[in-house]
Amino acid sequence: MTDTSTTDTVRFSPLSFLEGATAAIPAFGSDLVDFRREMHTDPEVGLYLPRSQARVLEALKGLDLEISLGKAASSVVAVLRGGATQSAVGSRPTVLLRGDMDALPVAEKTGIPFASTNGAMHACGHDLHTAGLIGAARLLSSVRHSLTGDVIFMFQPGEEGHDGARIMLEEGVLNAAGRRPDAAYALHVVSDMPSGVFTTRAGSYMAAFGDLSVKVIGRGGHGSRPFQALDPIQVAAEMLGALQTYITRRFNVFDPVVLSVGQFHGGSASNVIPDSAEFRASVRSFSPGVEARLAQELPDLIRQLATAHQLTAEATFTPVMPATVNHNSDAELWGRTARTFFGEHRFVPSPSPRTGSDDFSRILVEVPGAYGHLGAGSPDIDPIEWAPMHSPRAVFDDSILVNQAQFLAGVALGKLQELEVLG
Repeated sequence: MTDTSTTDTVRFSPLSFLEGATAAIPAFGSDLVDFRREMHTDPEVGLYLPRSQARVLEALKGLDLEISLGKAASSVVAVLRGGATQSAVGSRPTVLLRGDMDALPVAEKTGIPFASTNGAMHACGHDLHTAGLIGAARLLSSVRHSLTGDVIFMFQPGEEGHDGARIMLEEGVLNAAGRRPDAAYALHVVSDMPSGVFTTRAGSYMAAFGDLSVKVIGRGGHGSRPFQALDPIQVAAEMLGALQTYITRRFNVFDPVVLSVGQFHGGSASNVIPDSAEFRASVRSFSPGVEARLAQELPDLIRQLATAHQLTAEATFTPVMPATVNHNSDAELWGRTARTFFGEHRFVPSPSPRTGSDDFSRILVEVPGAYGHLGAGSPDIDPIEWAPMHSPRAVFDDSILVNQAQFLAGVALGKLQELEVLG
C-alpha cells in the first residue's frame, strides 16, 4: 500500500478557491487592465516615482493592510495579516511577493492608444507587475480569513539599474511583518514569449550583473601623423576584441559569461587623435567564483594591453547585483502552481538560465524563494514581429493580468499551507 499522506497534506487549495474570490470582486480583471494602462501612459524612471506610488496607494484603499512608505525611494510595503491562525505576530508563516514599478528612459514607438508621450516607457512590463501584485493583494484580502500566515506585498521602485531592492532591504522590507519571510516570489512578464506560458527553473536562473568601466590614456596628435601620437582609440578598439577572446578562451562555456560594450566615446574630429578614449561594458555571469575572477582579471587584461602599446588605462569592475538563484523546492512550487491552476501546457520549464538580471536576486540571497517569467506576447501581432523587452516597440498582452494575479496569490497560498503542515 502506497503512503500518500504527505502528498495529500501539502497539496494547496485548487484554482476554484481563487476563481471564487476573483468572481466575487466586481470588475476585477477590467480594473487591473485600466490600472495598468493608466500607469503605462504616465511612466516614471528611477527611485522617485510619486505618481506611481500614489496610484498604488489608491488601488489598495479599502483593503485591510498595514502600509508603510519608503524614505529613500517611492516604495510601498503592504502587510496582510492572515485570520486563520491565532499565532502571535512575529511567529507565524510569512511570504513575500514583489512587483517592480519603474520604467525606462525610452521614447515609446508602439502606436498603441495608451502609449506614453513623456519620453519614458514601461518597456520592461513593470506596469503589469504592479497591476498583477495589486490583483494578488485584492484576492488574498478577500480570503483573508483562510490565510494561515501573513503576506508582504513589496512594490519596488528602481529595479532598472537603480538597485531599488537594496534600498528596500536597508529600510527593512524583510521585517515588515515582524519576522523575515519564509519564502519570496516574483514574476516577470516577457513581450516576446507566447501569452500565458509560465517558465522557471531551479538553481541559477538569471545572471549576475557587473559594470566594466575603462579609460584608455594616450597622447593626442594629428590624424595624418599617428606615429607621433599614442592613439587611445585604436588601442581601445583592440581591447573590445581582446575581451571577447579572453572570455571564450579562459572561461568554461558551461558556466557562461556575456560581455556587451554599450558605450564608446573618444575624439572630437576625424583628423584629430585624442588624448583618451572611454568605454563601458555590461558583464553577466552565473556563479560567484566566475564573478570574482572577472572582477580581477578583466581590469588586469585592460591594463596589460595598454602597457603593451605604451599607453595607460584605468579599468574598474563594479559588481551591480548578484545572480538570481532559485531555491529548489520553491522553484518546484512555482511550476506546480502554474500547472495545477492553468494546465500542464501552461508551464514550460526553462532548459537553461537567462542572461538578463534582476535585483530581486538580492531578496533571494537573504531568503529562499523563486523567480520566473510569464509570456505576454501580443496576440494582435505576428510572433515574428514581437519586439523584445526594453525595445521602444515592445507590446504586452495585458489580458494575462487576471491569471498573473491568481498565480501570485496561489503561490503564496501554497507556501503558507506547506509551512503550516511542516510546522
